[in-house]
Amino acid sequence: MGKNDHDRPGISDEEWARFMAQAAQGAGDAPKEPSARARMVTERLRATQGQEPPGWRTGPAPRVRRRPGRLGAVLAVLGIAGLALIAVRPELVIDRITGKTAAREEAAKAGPLAPETERPSAAPPSLPPDLPTLRDPFRGSPALQWADGAAGIETPEATAVNGVSRELVAQGLERTKQFLVLANLDPATLRGERPTAALQMIDPGQREMVDRLEGALARPGRDADPLQVFTRADPAQVRLAGDVVKVRGRMTVEPGASPGQIDVMTDYTFVYPLVQAKSGAEEVSRTIVRRQMEFTFADPRQWRVEAGMMQVGPYQYDIANSECFVHDGYLHPMFRDAPAGGPEPTGTPRDPYDRSRALEQSEKEGCGTVSRT
Repeated sequence: MGKNDHDRPGISDEEWARFMAQAAQGAGDAPKEPSARARMVTERLRATQGQEPPGWRTGPAPRVRRRPGRLGAVLAVLGIAGLALIAVRPELVIDRITGKTAAREEAAKAGPLAPETERPSAAPPSLPPDLPTLRDPFRGSPALQWADGAAGIETPEATAVNGVSRELVAQGLERTKQFLVLANLDPATLRGERPTAALQMIDPGQREMVDRLEGALARPGRDADPLQVFTRADPAQVRLAGDVVKVRGRMTVEPGASPGQIDVMTDYTFVYPLVQAKSGAEEVSRTIVRRQMEFTFADPRQWRVEAGMMQVGPYQYDIANSECFVHDGYLHPMFRDAPAGGPEPTGTPRDPYDRSRALEQSEKEGCGTVSRT
């Protein structure tokens, strides 16, 4: 810049570089410690056929400490105004230098994805590593382009199937969406309250299923965890960061086992940004829940069923970023300042955003890692 020595700030180049490195280490959204814990555990709850659906719990992806780069003496020319900016919000300068600002701007410009009509052929592309914030809880996540809440549960066009009229198929699709919303998006359910409205949608003739779900809600445990069907968190521990849950998936209709019946097949992934309930908490930890569920509807003119009532068929689920071996009926995302106990995670990291593969059953219980949250 051509300044003389007496015009430069009264600190040396070495002192300035040291200050910048310390400021980078103190950035509000930089991880302080790497978290090696990630969780995966098999959960089962018998379906009406007596089979037990598998489920997994996995913890957050390993976080790598960011090492602040050595900023050269050229930055000293920023002057007093630049010094004040860095002291208050160092991440603004650092993110622009490292290219994060440009990456975020590009991600913000990307429009919403088209509805998912068939199984994807691959996982969503990787994004530049970034941490969520209270203001941007989906920062660095493929879910940024997913639909918000119930808008992500789209019903296909109804047609007559297996002797069931188009009108009754449409009713079954809408009832299926209503159940998924009540079980996974309803604020009262997310706060851990009893999902009464969802339970009342199940055919009274499927008494065993209703009793099992009621028992799991009243007395949760390893063999009876309501998280297998309902998404719940303890409001004394965590709360939703904002009011948006990102959703992506699809719904299809197939002929039922007998004429006059249809099976509605669903496969949806829900992304929940959560923050600790304690005052002043700012760290956002995302938990990803994927559910594959089947619902059967029958024509009441052909079968002894109540119109609009559903039967819950086989289902599987996967929960990424929730404590292993904790079976109290609530999600337990992990935070950097609340290290988890229990066994170390093992196995190859899995991508919870990868919807290109069906959920697989496993007889092995354990804790595993995920590649991102």
